[in-house]
Amino acid sequence: MPHIRRTQHLGLAGLLVIAVAFTALQLTAVTGRASPDSKNYLSYAFSLSGESRAEAGRRAIAYSCESGQHAPLDTIPWTSRKAAGETEAQCVRRLTDSVAYWTRNGNTSGMTAPFANQRFMAIFEARPGYPLFLVPFVTAFGAVWGLWLAGLLVALAGAVCVLLTLRAAGASRRAGLAGAALYLALPTGTVAMNPLSDGLSLALGTVVVLGCTLLLRERPSDTSGAGAGRGAEAAGTRTRAGRWADAAGTRTGAALVVGGLALMFLVRYSQALLLAAALAGVLAVRAAWSHRKGHRSTPVLRAAGLCALLAALVYAGAHLLSWPMGQDSAQDLLTHHYQRPDRPDPWPEFFARERVFWWAWLKRQATYPFLPVLLALSALALGKRRSAVLPVALGAGVAGLLNQAGHPNLDQLLGHRLIVFVWLLPVLAVPLLLDRPRPGGSSPLPAQLEKVGGGQRDGTVRVVQQAGEGT
Repeated sequence: MPHIRRTQHLGLAGLLVIAVAFTALQLTAVTGRASPDSKNYLSYAFSLSGESRAEAGRRAIAYSCESGQHAPLDTIPWTSRKAAGETEAQCVRRLTDSVAYWTRNGNTSGMTAPFANQRFMAIFEARPGYPLFLVPFVTAFGAVWGLWLAGLLVALAGAVCVLLTLRAAGASRRAGLAGAALYLALPTGTVAMNPLSDGLSLALGTVVVLGCTLLLRERPSDTSGAGAGRGAEAAGTRTRAGRWADAAGTRTGAALVVGGLALMFLVRYSQALLLAAALAGVLAVRAAWSHRKGHRSTPVLRAAGLCALLAALVYAGAHLLSWPMGQDSAQDLLTHHYQRPDRPDPWPEFFARERVFWWAWLKRQATYPFLPVLLALSALALGKRRSAVLPVALGAGVAGLLNQAGHPNLDQLLGHRLIVFVWLLPVLAVPLLLDRPRPGGSSPLPAQLEKVGGGQRDGTVRVVQQAGEGT
């Protein structure tokens, strides 16, 4: 028992060290992270806090232009400045003139300040979750420190969810800590800290991933007689994370999936739709593969069905609320934020943009192969490890690719925020390589029982029923 407590303390200490180191690094760039969209969310948050629309716009402009003076243009693929060398006063004048222009041209309602035409601003009006999340931070600490603290909380919450996911899937403490560290060190941590809805959406995505992992996770009771034979032996060595995961059960997993996607719907409904659909698709394929191999596929099918149902509900909800959908996104790209006439048939030109974007993206990955190397390591983990988290991580990666495919904009080629869910695959898969493979262990499906003499075997533990045993 003292050894177990010491191990748990080491795990908490490791997580604390990672969190402190990340926080210290982020203190070197409290401002300078704003993108052109940050002012839209910030003005929405100020409006929710009780400011007038005009005052909310003025404060958002002040933050955006001040942040632009600190943005390292050579390393960050976006900037609040219209051109390098624009002063803060010039930036304020430009954005103030833009607000006045669009106000005169009909954009006189809504929670966001009129930085563009009403049709474009409707995209941000349909994402109330992130501005609502920001309200207590910007009210108590102001724009600069409020946005920084909100980003820090979002980043650390995502890292904790990654750690819990890996531990729930049966990974070791060091693998869980490695996953949390990777989450903060890779673009997932960078995106989480940016004052945009993508970071909060990503953190909620890790909640969904944790829930799906709990739904797929093998439990001692799943193995019937075999599980009973090893239950007493495992009880003494089971970690707190393992006991928590056992106690959580499928109801907690389902609640996390439903709750995470429901909140994502308010933060960034398009990403919630793609994540739910991608998880449903990948898990359905996994269930079919398991069934073909003669393995039990019911838990995977249930998780796939839940995700499919939630994807349908997200789509129906966005449609009923008249929020911008896929057609609007295509027109936004092709008409430069609706400042040109709509294309009668946008899809041929849209798919032409897809080909151009992905060819450029592949060339960039070949030049800077950091992501391909991590994806290769993830493929190695997929081939050599059996873990409940792997199909879920694959589904999250597919969701990232789909989200980027919906926005084939070359201006986003150097950024990571639209494709950020792809990085969850190495974050969750690569740490598993730190653990030794355990035949039959950490499987998303219960181990298959086979007869051994007068008893049963589950792959690693043999339980032989002797005559009269158990009577």
